Amino acid sequence: MSVTIKDVAKAANVSVASVSRVLNGRDNVNEETRKRILAAVRRLRYMPNGAARSLITRRTHTLGALLPDLHGEFFSELIRGIDIAARARGLHLLVSSSHGDVDEAAAALRTMRGKVDGLLVMSPYADADFLADNLPPALPTVLINTPHTPDNCMAMSVDNHAGAYAMVEHLASLGHRHIAFISGPEDNFEAQNRLHGYRDAMAALLPGVPIQILEGEFTDNSGYLAGQHLLQLEQRPDAVFAANDMMAIGCLSALHEAGLRVPEDIALAGFDDIPLARYITPKLTTVRVHIAELGEQALARLVQAIEDPSADAEREKTLQSELVLRASSGTSAQETRRKTAHASKV
Repeated sequence: MSVTIKDVAKAANVSVASVSRVLNGRDNVNEETRKRILAAVRRLRYMPNGAARSLITRRTHTLGALLPDLHGEFFSELIRGIDIAARARGLHLLVSSSHGDVDEAAAALRTMRGKVDGLLVMSPYADADFLADNLPPALPTVLINTPHTPDNCMAMSVDNHAGAYAMVEHLASLGHRHIAFISGPEDNFEAQNRLHGYRDAMAALLPGVPIQILEGEFTDNSGYLAGQHLLQLEQRPDAVFAANDMMAIGCLSALHEAGLRVPEDIALAGFDDIPLARYITPKLTTVRVHIAELGEQALARLVQAIEDPSADAEREKTLQSELVLRASSGTSAQETRRKTAHASKV
């Protein structure tokens, strides 16, 4: 037979109410009694009935996370940060992916209703109507890098514009004038902010120099195809700036296959600073997004909203990005450094 809370109370020689207070994290139990109860819990291998506790506390101790994808190093790092923060608080995660599809995102959110205490939603495609139709008004929600923020939600984002602006500024400072850009998906909020940062920087720093934009999809294969395409251009660029690291890595492969040296023949840079960026040859200059920290902070803000809905919390928070200068842009090993991307916006 399974061990009950009454068995724990009897073994610890305390009331059921005292056991309940300890298990629910209340502080109105003296330390000696608390230790005795926890020792009995361990000795009897008592497991609280989650369903019963949920009926009492109206909490599931589970948080939902909806992401555009679960594949790739960016999302692995983001989930790692969310998971670290959740485990530190004894919470469980229910994770789903929309695969960039609005209908799948809506279905995932419907599935999570009643099963989670709060939501983390990263959906670069979600417009105001989608959020209004699919987010329960009373359910605490933190949006990550999403273009719209309803009044009943909090938001976390990265300053993608400033990061892209600062990277163009860095490449221009090395003497590169013709800087091509491999863009991300056209309807992706983050991709468009990075594209705008590139456009604004080129206009301000290299006026009169034609811009070159190659279409990408945030995948290594799209970066590879973009790299093959730029090799056929009548005027090959001095440098290539990809809107994420996976596309930069794909482009690097295409350049290597063509016999070009990076950075001697053409400089290369990316965005995100995924773990792989520091291990390829040459090491990739990139814009660092503190991906795991983004996940940790988003979850911490969600827990705060759940535990104290009346708290006067900052509604929107933006994380600064920073340049990580490595060999692929022509930065020598002695010059490799990090620098916060506080670019002026035009």
